[in-house]
Amino acid sequence: MADAAIALDTVDGRPHVALSGDWTLTALPTPVADLRARLDECAAGDPAWDLSAVVRLDSVGAVILWQAWGRRWPARLEASAEQCAILARAAAVSPREAVRRPASALDGLAVLGRVLLSVGRNVREFLTLVGQLALDVVYLCGHPRDIPMKEFSATLFKSGAQALPVTALVGFLIGVVLSYLSSLQLKTFGADIFIVNLIGISVIRELGPVIVAVLVAGRSGSAMTAQIGVMRVTEEIDALATMGISRTVRLVLPKVAALACAMPLLVVWCAGAGIIGGMVSANLEMDLAYGYFIDMLPKVVPAANLWIGLGKGFCFGLLIALIACHFGLKVRPNTESLSARTTSSVVTAITVVIIADAAFAVLTRHVGMPGS
Repeated sequence: MADAAIALDTVDGRPHVALSGDWTLTALPTPVADLRARLDECAAGDPAWDLSAVVRLDSVGAVILWQAWGRRWPARLEASAEQCAILARAAAVSPREAVRRPASALDGLAVLGRVLLSVGRNVREFLTLVGQLALDVVYLCGHPRDIPMKEFSATLFKSGAQALPVTALVGFLIGVVLSYLSSLQLKTFGADIFIVNLIGISVIRELGPVIVAVLVAGRSGSAMTAQIGVMRVTEEIDALATMGISRTVRLVLPKVAALACAMPLLVVWCAGAGIIGGMVSANLEMDLAYGYFIDMLPKVVPAANLWIGLGKGFCFGLLIALIACHFGLKVRPNTESLSARTTSSVVTAITVVIIADAAFAVLTRHVGMPGS
């Protein structure tokens, strides 16, 4: 196999371009842009083209030559009948020209329609997944030996135990920041003792569950989507179907159940770290004794706030795991789809968590508040 070559010479006072070698996809030099530039330079003087020394010519080489000739036959061409036939096929393929139309007021409506259709399709597929999981739970109740305990425990460890350090660190720092900023305002009004109320309710009821949900969505949710997506790319999910193993029982259900169990525990862990951080900051900034803080906390923060925080954690864990598995199953067998679905999974999970938190705030506005 000889590489494609170009020889520019002058014959009878006229430019003459002689091509030789194999002008095929496998033999063309790389980068092809350099070859195109060389051909454009040779074609500038309207030379005679000699293809008699070309050993092989395929459609790729013919298209490159046709483009170099300005999509027209040269005035002087020496080529075999077979080569002319290949060049004729390349000439028959007309380039696609972008059809531009004037902007319309309906363009925005069309974009909105596509977005709504996409959202509706995702909601329908999401509800289908939820329904399938409900059927799987009913099946496993009658066949307890098929419960995937290993997958459940592995996900519980990865999503729960391994998330404890970062959750505690973030919770502690949030408590410190919240206590420090609040103390600056409370000192102004002489309401130092209300720092316990503020930190206790805000961390246990609101900040703890939301912070944990955001961390878990970015950490565990993305990992779940990527894991299922890679299995889709490598066709492992198809292999499970071939062996008669349910992908929802083996892959989705353990992740959803494990994250739903781990999230309430992480909420308590994060809230405890946040309260400790707030207590330390209150002692340093306002000289508030640790004993007073610990004694007043259960008196000013009703126990209902803890149950609300645990309920939020359970619901957020379900939503994050379901969304992560939903987008993981939608991955197509290519890496670009994998990255796009993983990003969509994290963004959607965080958005849904914030919406769910707002719904919780409205539904429980009269529950757990002092004086209610």
